[in-house]
Amino acid sequence: MPAIAVKPGIYWIGVNDRTTDLFEGLWPISHEGVSYNSYLVLDEKKALIDMAAGHHATGLLEQIQDLVEPTELDYIVVNHMEPDHTGALVLLRSLAPQAELVVSAKAKAMMSDFYGITEGLRVVNDGDTLSLGSHTLSFYMAPFVHWPETMVTYAPEQKVLFSCDAFGGYGAMRGDIFDDQHADLDYYIQESLRYYVNIVARFSGPVLRAIDKLKDVEIEVVAPSHGLLWRRDPGQIIELYRQWATYASEAPKPGVTLVYGSMYGNTERMMNAVAEGVTQAGVPLAVFDAARTHPSYILPALWTQSGVIVGAPTYEVSLFPPVAQAIETAVHKRIMNRKAAYFGSYGWSKGALRGLEQLTEPLKWEWLDTLEFAGATTKENLHQGEAFGERFAQNLLQGQ
Repeated sequence: MPAIAVKPGIYWIGVNDRTTDLFEGLWPISHEGVSYNSYLVLDEKKALIDMAAGHHATGLLEQIQDLVEPTELDYIVVNHMEPDHTGALVLLRSLAPQAELVVSAKAKAMMSDFYGITEGLRVVNDGDTLSLGSHTLSFYMAPFVHWPETMVTYAPEQKVLFSCDAFGGYGAMRGDIFDDQHADLDYYIQESLRYYVNIVARFSGPVLRAIDKLKDVEIEVVAPSHGLLWRRDPGQIIELYRQWATYASEAPKPGVTLVYGSMYGNTERMMNAVAEGVTQAGVPLAVFDAARTHPSYILPALWTQSGVIVGAPTYEVSLFPPVAQAIETAVHKRIMNRKAAYFGSYGWSKGALRGLEQLTEPLKWEWLDTLEFAGATTKENLHQGEAFGERFAQNLLQGQ
């Protein structure tokens, strides 16, 4: 995509990535893709803000050359050191050795660790400014959103916030870059939620502190490092991030995330009965087969709904491994204080429930109900499963 004007003198020059299968080597994006958003501010001095992953360095260089030659760059603003933001730096540094790298104090050491760069660095602190002529860049430290050295950059004359990972999302651009150009905005909001829970959720406290720090900053465009730019209603994505961040410490809306796995179909048959009971109570329900769904897609439902039902057979006196993997990811992301229930089949021994309770102990989930059955399902225990699901859902409604 050619350079696109964000505001007078400010241009998006990002690149789309539709070939990487796993973001951070972990989170699937083979269908959704991702954008690496870079920005160029052209004035008496020329500043590049954010970069791209190393395997897209050539694409970024071509984008820069759509407007200026890299040799004309005066500054490269490094909001965040993670390689998906800085991988192109080696190539850019070789072409523009004169460009000063603008970094936070904590990023200075990382610049040496990652790239062996110790010279040509300008360290900025909270509230520092850099004049480019008629444009000014202001810097705000945003530690642990989501690395300790992260900062955001603000252009006060044009009221553009270059927010780095904050307010970002998955999803490659589809020919345009702004929120008001997409009829399917809900898709990008859902991918922003998945990105938030996959990447940022563990640092929800710092997210809220960063939002509070920026509350008096007038913003007309939110320009993150990944995903859409928000200009029609920039407050929308900020408010969504605020809401998602509160779910780390406050109960989310009533809803049930049903995570299940089944070896021979018995637990799956019970899952359908339990799901029927939940829906009869009128509570939102999301169902995931853990053996066939990456935890990346399960986490958003776990994060935004107050109830969890886990369905899994006992496997070698323990929890069925695909379900255990999904729950282990929830433990790592600190999805705390949910109301929960368990159902599952067993053969010659129980053990899944015990393993599940031990696994989730750090999360302080409140276990409300269990339903275990030996061997195959029967008409009687399927009716029990339906009642089990409805009873659990009713409990969520009563507790809201």
